[in-house]
Amino acid sequence: MTGPEYTETVHGPSVPTASVAPTASLEAIGAGAYVVDEQGCIIAVNAHTEHLLGRPAADLIGHDAHDLLHRGPQGQPLPRTQCAMRQAFHAGRTAQADEDYFARADGTVLRISWLITPYALDGRHGGTLVVFHAPDHPHVAEPQPEPAAHPLSELARLALLAETTTQLTSTLDVDEALRRLVNLVLPRLADWAVIDLITERDEVWRTVVVHADGEKLTHHEDLQGPMPPIPEESPMPLSRALRGVASNLAGPQTYQGAPDSGIAVEQRRLFDVTGMRSAAIAPIRSTRAVLGALTLGRDETSTPFTSVDLPLIEDIARRAGLALDNARLYQRQRKVAETMQNHLLPQMPGVSGLQMTVRYLPAPDASQVGGDWYDAFPLSDDSTALAIGDVVGHDLEAAAGMAQVRNMLRAYAWSQHEPPSRIVERLDEAIQHITDVTMATTIFARVEPADDGWRLSWTNAGHPPPLLISRDGLAHYLTDGHGILLGTQTGTRRPDATAQLPPGSTLVLYTDGLVEAPRRTLDEGLDRLRQHAAALAHRPLASFTDQLLRRVRPAGNDDDVAVLALRVPDS
Repeated sequence: MTGPEYTETVHGPSVPTASVAPTASLEAIGAGAYVVDEQGCIIAVNAHTEHLLGRPAADLIGHDAHDLLHRGPQGQPLPRTQCAMRQAFHAGRTAQADEDYFARADGTVLRISWLITPYALDGRHGGTLVVFHAPDHPHVAEPQPEPAAHPLSELARLALLAETTTQLTSTLDVDEALRRLVNLVLPRLADWAVIDLITERDEVWRTVVVHADGEKLTHHEDLQGPMPPIPEESPMPLSRALRGVASNLAGPQTYQGAPDSGIAVEQRRLFDVTGMRSAAIAPIRSTRAVLGALTLGRDETSTPFTSVDLPLIEDIARRAGLALDNARLYQRQRKVAETMQNHLLPQMPGVSGLQMTVRYLPAPDASQVGGDWYDAFPLSDDSTALAIGDVVGHDLEAAAGMAQVRNMLRAYAWSQHEPPSRIVERLDEAIQHITDVTMATTIFARVEPADDGWRLSWTNAGHPPPLLISRDGLAHYLTDGHGILLGTQTGTRRPDATAQLPPGSTLVLYTDGLVEAPRRTLDEGLDRLRQHAAALAHRPLASFTDQLLRRVRPAGNDDDVAVLALRVPDS
């Protein structure tokens, strides 16, 4: 499951008028930007576009933007009917996307997020502005314009808001969003940026205080930290903003009188220490709550803020509020998922004579936990139960279903002294009636001492087969005992299988995230696992497991992975 998403339309005049060539205005945008005409041909680009695409302006202007730039993830030509940007262009509407791909001059593809909006040329409609951001591309610092002495032109305002949207919506990390917000407003709009955030406990925390000296940004941590509570009736600018009432202008004189609250005392100190002579303060709001306040300040050498500046700063703060709320929701969900993971996935039991180790790697995105699970526990007849499985889904619902399946399997295995196949048949029948799990896979096995070593008995319900590696590096899959996955409601009998575990051998149970990858067959993934497991057979079990994960897990894997490894003694 992916993190929370939202789409936002840029407000303000949708078709600003420009009576001059747009190239100069595009240079004010700190991301890639270009303008196309009614036919979709590029007529102006900024320096960021040239840098990101590795193409000089002369190689871009006059070309159809779609044909020249738009590609699929592997660099393949993208049909116009599948291009969301092209569809928005023809519809003449504002739109955005978090992931698409542009072709660079060297033949590589550039992952981008973009925003497109109508743009007028010489007073007539027909142009379109495209702003794009490349999250994977290293940022190259470039000189920034001095703080504006006058209100921004409508085009520059639109460009800044478009850049704000693309920059802030492309991250789900709160700290990164705040860093990007500061870089957007300093030094373009102000000399100082101060961000006060309201925590989940309704406490105020001065999170960011940054000063811009030309291109250099300096963080003043001595001015950051906890703030007094928000007064309910105070008419002072920051107090009003933190209540979500309104944006305001402020200066040192605003806080020179007798303070009406602790926040007023802190504000006086802020102005005294920073030397700010003019400030604009706007609420940071989401659709659900007030999250804090954004304060932009100017030194005495800069033009003071006026009421004309407030609508732009309010727009920036509102976009920041939506992005921060999105990031907070994502991080809250991730924390819940991590807590569930820590409680649901068990520690390995100590079994005399056996070594066991387990590794679980969460999915890199979304709630960071999925339906993969493992288990190992002693049984009443002195054997040891092993289990691994995967509940369909990659979200908190899948994790909850995983817990249900694992706990029922434990109960049946402990109370019913039956072969693995019969235990799993009982489990299959139960999950159809008393859980919300629609489909799942599992291997359930028993390991017990035998006269000639250790014996493994198991049944497989639609799961990738166990891998057995001898101490000499001979590796083969245990393909017997394979049946259909859980939840199919066929009622068919499940098979059992038995194998001897040679002295010093290693048994590996794993989930499909270890061997499955886009553009690679399952057989290729299984061959890769067998090859590396054989090469690592001499390693201690913990090192064996860690190296196996590092070598075999596909790059860019978006699935969670569980691996349970067991090693029997040499003799």
